Amino acid sequence: MHVGLNPAAAVACNARFQGGSIAIRYPGGDLTYAQLDDKAARLATVLADGGIGDGDRVAHLGLNSSSFLVTLLAAHRLGAGFVPINFRLAEAELEAMLVRSGATALVCEEGHRESVDNVRDRTALARFLLVDDDCEVPTAGASGWDPWAPRIAVAAPTASIAVKGADGPAILMFTSGTTGTPKGVVLTHGNLWWNSVNVELRLDTRRGDVTYAAAPLFHIGALNSFVLRTLVRGGTVVIRRGFDPQTCLEDLVTHRVNSVFGVAQMFAALARQPGLFDEDLSHPRSIVVAGAPVPPSLIELYAKHGVLLQQAWGLTETAPFATHLPIERTLDKIGSAGIPMPFTEVRVVDPATNTPLRPGEPGEIVVRGPNVTAGYWNTPEANRAAFDEEGWFHSGDIGYLDEDGYLYIVDRLKDMIISGGENVYPAEVERVLASMPGVVDVAVVGIPDEQWGETVQAVVSVDDTAAITLEAVHEYAAGQLARYKLPRRLKIVPAVPRNASGKRDKAGVRRLADEGN
Repeated sequence: MHVGLNPAAAVACNARFQGGSIAIRYPGGDLTYAQLDDKAARLATVLADGGIGDGDRVAHLGLNSSSFLVTLLAAHRLGAGFVPINFRLAEAELEAMLVRSGATALVCEEGHRESVDNVRDRTALARFLLVDDDCEVPTAGASGWDPWAPRIAVAAPTASIAVKGADGPAILMFTSGTTGTPKGVVLTHGNLWWNSVNVELRLDTRRGDVTYAAAPLFHIGALNSFVLRTLVRGGTVVIRRGFDPQTCLEDLVTHRVNSVFGVAQMFAALARQPGLFDEDLSHPRSIVVAGAPVPPSLIELYAKHGVLLQQAWGLTETAPFATHLPIERTLDKIGSAGIPMPFTEVRVVDPATNTPLRPGEPGEIVVRGPNVTAGYWNTPEANRAAFDEEGWFHSGDIGYLDEDGYLYIVDRLKDMIISGGENVYPAEVERVLASMPGVVDVAVVGIPDEQWGETVQAVVSVDDTAAITLEAVHEYAAGQLARYKLPRRLKIVPAVPRNASGKRDKAGVRRLADEGN
């Protein structure tokens, strides 16, 4: 039986039966379901007139906005793949991503147009649409670009929507590149749909829910945790172009938000807002924190005020969730990334032999399930390295399962430090130092050492009143970490480098560490 899983079809259905309901709340202009579907259908015609069809790729470059989702839905109407572009890329990185994706049409915001103009001749792009109807992004137009509003206004809505089954490519999303050159991850309509089923069965989400989108939508965590499934189910997406803790607090209360996806740093910043826990925070039922390790002290702080942060683990390749910690285990399994999602298998194996390990033994986390990517885009060598003969995807993350089968993330395999023959996992050290009074953020890396091979260096940002020294760090952490895990060097910085998904930018951290050595 051929079942269509195209989210554009679900949005069109919602437009028919609840067209007046608000689909998107956004400072640049709210959209009802009828308006959202109509705009996507008209944009699909514009794209089709420019040669876009089934199997082509359509890119979007800009901050969070309604145009991001309109472009995705328009591409999916035509059966084309959607390519969300990281708006923080340098020009060389932007060029590489556009070239490797093979995108032939681009929807772009004014703030990024110049960067595109500098690389466009070296890409396959043939159609350049400029968002010109968003008051958050004013534009005066530009040579070589089509303002999209007049094009959309005169286009007839496409009458048909491509039927896409589980194997149909939906999104080409590039990894964050914290461990090397970003790879294009092919996420099928089936990958997106099965993640939604997993979320449906594990988290408390409902029809008509309001979800909050302030984390970057070009990452799968923000896009496919709640945003896409909220549109499919007829709820409301509150979109902010970026995260601001004061605005977030106001939005949570004003819009009675039910679900939020974010990284730990977002919720740490929110916790520093005066009066946060005096507000009515009874509406959020599903607050998922992922993308980077979550300090237990942050979970305890929110839990003390009746707000339970739910940890999850996954990657772009798992669309995004592979595990989730059930809300009722938030405190007694604090620090755990949870149990496998209902239709996802998770194992911890020896990286050398690929054999499963006993509880408590750290190894590489491998995943298998219908939410796992079909593979990397035009990169057969990466597929051979990532997937074994039994179809297990090798994540490159190190973790262990406890006796109850709950997963704990230790670190990235490539980030492990070997000091004097002992394995040091930076994430373990980071979790301890993150709870130290006065520490705002911390990253740990290994640096060359003549005596030990490698030694531990901490790069730390602190609040204005803290006087953090290496001696103070040793005194605080000595009772929690073995001596060989304690940092031997400390560097205080204004801010610890992180990428757009909230993960520590270890390359940037190492550069900072090298500056002081």
